[in-house]
Amino acid sequence: MALNGTLRDFGIADILQLIAQQQKTGTLHLEAKDQEVHIGFQDGVIVQAESTTRRRKDLFGTMLVRAEIISEQQLEEALETQKRTLQRLGDVLVSTGVITKDRYRQMAQLQFNETLYRLFSWKSGTYAFEQGTVHYDPADVTPVRAESVLMEGFRMVDEWPVIRKRIPRYDLVFDRVKELPSVAAQESVAASNDRRDRRGDFASFGEPERRIYALVTPARDVRKLIDLSCLGEFETCKALCNLVNLVYLKALPSLGDPDPLQDEVSVVDRVRGTLGRIAVSTVVLAGLVLVAVSSNLNPWSLSGAARMGFEESAVQQAVARAQVSRLEAALDVYRLEKGEYPPSLQALVDTRLVSPSDLQYPWRDPYYYRRVAPQEFILLPPLR
Repeated sequence: MALNGTLRDFGIADILQLIAQQQKTGTLHLEAKDQEVHIGFQDGVIVQAESTTRRRKDLFGTMLVRAEIISEQQLEEALETQKRTLQRLGDVLVSTGVITKDRYRQMAQLQFNETLYRLFSWKSGTYAFEQGTVHYDPADVTPVRAESVLMEGFRMVDEWPVIRKRIPRYDLVFDRVKELPSVAAQESVAASNDRRDRRGDFASFGEPERRIYALVTPARDVRKLIDLSCLGEFETCKALCNLVNLVYLKALPSLGDPDPLQDEVSVVDRVRGTLGRIAVSTVVLAGLVLVAVSSNLNPWSLSGAARMGFEESAVQQAVARAQVSRLEAALDVYRLEKGEYPPSLQALVDTRLVSPSDLQYPWRDPYYYRRVAPQEFILLPPLR
């Protein structure tokens, strides 16, 4: 099966689904900027997920140190043994008794999952599927069906915007507001309580929340909690979001310097938003002036009755095309700022990208808009 191309033409979800449906065995090679990931399939089931360009903090040994499972000295000794014996680092750590086999498998599965699910954040890159035998150790990680990966990946994509409202940065630290109820008390309250007392979009908690709550101290920021919990980035942030929503935790002023990555992203987004709005206004103004000049008619100078007179005319159609272009540009600016397209055009008004009249001008009825995916929408003039 010849399968290669760019992720703009064929997304991660489509590729995984196609390979799974055809029950292929081989390796999917993915590249984007400075990242390179290889996904191994056995009869359509994912058995491998390896990044050959991991940053040092994402390497297996570094993950164990950051999680405080092993020390720096133990890692250095294991790496020296690895050089002499050519064994895998995990095998060295298990054989020397530094970690147990179960602990090794848990961390290997975490690394596998994090590599896999981060692919859903890729917006561009290339892919190529190479058929052939895939060598893997079933004792290392549990193979997963592509359908399960897709469902979990889409859930993460949908829930991240909600989480980011509460956990916008990784340098946030938290303090406990009140004690968690016991498991028995929680089950009793959940059975009798209704939705009136719920705060936020996430209103329940379980074992992940209890694990995070136990780890929280004013000296540990979000990144450290991710490392120590061994739940992964998404599950840790979701648990924190739940606990904040339910007022078991509260955010405190961050310790030390802010997270530079988060600051850099926010600054870039703000600059993009400002420049984008200027560009949108300039382009739209030029387009509308051109329409008015070419038709020798200024639609804004017409009274309400006169404007009705040119309804369905060529000028109105031309103005509507320019208006659609403006709305599309405003939608793109919104996506740059928020990470996804809005659920409705009203969100453009709420963020002051357009005015209320822009949502229907020059028609009496509003434009038809539908968000079919976080990164995809349909925008059409009203049905006439």
